[in-house]
Order: sequence, then C-alpha cells, then structure tokens
Amino acid sequence: MNVYDFDKTIYHHDSTVDFFFYQLRKNPLLIRFLPKQRLGFLLYFMKVINKTEMKNYFYSYLKGVKDIDKEVQIFWDSHIKGINEWYLKQHRDDDIIISASAYFLVNEACRRINITRVICSEVDQYTGEVTGLNCNGEQKVVRFLEEGYDKDEIEEFYSDSYGDTPMAMLARKSYLVKGQKLIEWGKDR
Repeated sequence: MNVYDFDKTIYHHDSTVDFFFYQLRKNPLLIRFLPKQRLGFLLYFMKVINKTEMKNYFYSYLKGVKDIDKEVQIFWDSHIKGINEWYLKQHRDDDIIISASAYFLVNEACRRINITRVICSEVDQYTGEVTGLNCNGEQKVVRFLEEGYDKDEIEEFYSDSYGDTPMAMLARKSYLVKGQKLIEWGKDR
C-alpha cells in the first residue's frame, strides 16, 4: 500500500483554505467569524493554545454555512481538477490518504477519485468543533495504527512537509512533494 498526505501533496493547494475562501466569496457575511478566527491564530502563535484548539476557532465559520453537505459537493465540482496528474497516473486501489484537514472535506474529494481509505482530523461539519486531536506529525502514526493498518505494509509515503517524518519513517520509501516534483525523502537538504 502507498500512503499520501492530501494538501499540497495530491491536491495542489490547501483544501481547508480553498474551501474557506470559496465559502467567503459565496457568502461574504461569513466575515463575521473573522475576529474569532484571528484570535485563535494569535493565541496559537503566542503558544497559548495548540493547533487543535486553534482549529476550533478557525472552523467556527461552519456554523454560518447553510447546507454544508451541498456546499462540499459544489466545491469539489469545481476544485477536483486540483488533484495532481502525477497522482492520478499512479493511483492504486489500496492507497490511503492521511491528512490534518477535516474528514468531511477530504473524504468527498477522495470518493470522487476512488480512494476509499481516508484518515483525517475529525471536525463536526455543522458546529466546527474539532472532536479529536489534529491528525498531523506523530498523531498520523497513532491514527494509522488505531485504524488497524500495519505499518510494515507501507511501500511508499508522500507528503509536502517534513512535519510528516514520523509517517515517512514507517515506509520503505518516502517522497517529498514539491508541486509536480517528487524528491526522495531527505535528498533536498
């Protein structure tokens, strides 16, 4: 099996950011959540709260999105073309996506490109509440194992960030993704 990060790895941007700005363009009144979001970012950068707590502030705007399920569908109708071509050429049925982004958002994209195994941060799509730990760094390994997958079966791992080194170390071969370039893990330093 091959394991992939999602944002800036198989999807060319950050889907969470893209979805937020897409919603903001459709519904400018969502700007009313900006003060709370800015407070969350400030507290995070001051190291008062962790990333999971910061995401609770950020995702608060979801309370203002009417029919979130429909909005996710419409978003991916226009954004699925952002899946990198190199990934589509090597896609396998046993691929796994593991991402810090919200499951409700990433899962729909994965469904459209026939990926059935998706591990992400759990966010209540109606309230914006993060209901578990942020799925990044070492937490990706924890979640991967909790889902019952065998770390010895990872053939290749792909990510845009060295923050995913804990997952990369489990794979037989790992790649850093920089746009359309795949670089052997650690070879760009």
